[in-house]
Amino acid sequence: MEPTLEQKRNRLFVILAGIFITNALMAEMIGVKIFSAETTVGLQPAHLNILGFTMDFNLTAGVVIWPVVFITTDLINEYFGKPGVKRISYFTAILITYSFVILFLSIHLPPAGWWVDAYSKDPQGNYFNIDYAFSKIFGQGQRIILGSLTAFIIGQLVDVFVFHKLRNVTGSKLLWLRATGSTLVSQFVDSFVVLYIAFAGIFSNQQILAIGITNYIYKFAVAILLTPLIYFGHNLIDRYLGKENAEQISQEAASKSKGFL
Repeated sequence: MEPTLEQKRNRLFVILAGIFITNALMAEMIGVKIFSAETTVGLQPAHLNILGFTMDFNLTAGVVIWPVVFITTDLINEYFGKPGVKRISYFTAILITYSFVILFLSIHLPPAGWWVDAYSKDPQGNYFNIDYAFSKIFGQGQRIILGSLTAFIIGQLVDVFVFHKLRNVTGSKLLWLRATGSTLVSQFVDSFVVLYIAFAGIFSNQQILAIGITNYIYKFAVAILLTPLIYFGHNLIDRYLGKENAEQISQEAASKSKGFL
């Protein structure tokens, strides 16, 4: 039996929500690793002079999959409006908090002696403490966790606000403008909120600004490059729902977003 439009709409939300939650959680988990973006693509370190600091594109591993969250946010915005984005964002923040609590508890579980012994050396024969490594990888500092969660929620709220402000101006046209524009604004806020909460008093204000600017340059470039993928996802959904049905749902989402806090 052919699913009804309401069934398709519900399935679409479940799929988008699943993609959103999975990538947001994974980004938080792998964010403890810092990698060189230049080396990854075979380039020399940028050595940018920003506010007197020499900055390279050394980024958290979370930024590799965070663009998926950008895309999913914009698609949820388009078809489910402010209510959809805000509810899934709050729910995701609760799940991330839960994940960090479980990780904290697991770090403090006493390790089995045979497990520590089994991984007591690295491939070069050097002594290696697997339990210490586990705690270092998953035991992110409390300020970093707080900063990350705060930046996530504020970034999502800014994104949905800007998205629908632009949609009120553009209507159903110029998808690229409201999708890319909302991402650029929200990620500017996100970049600095997380740094100030996590590192104020540890790094100088100038250094935090320099790091934030470097991170935002990367996010700005990624947001622009993602524009074709927004249209690709939009077209897939239009084909799944049917062009007229998709337009109707999008209009309803925009209407419900007006006045939704």
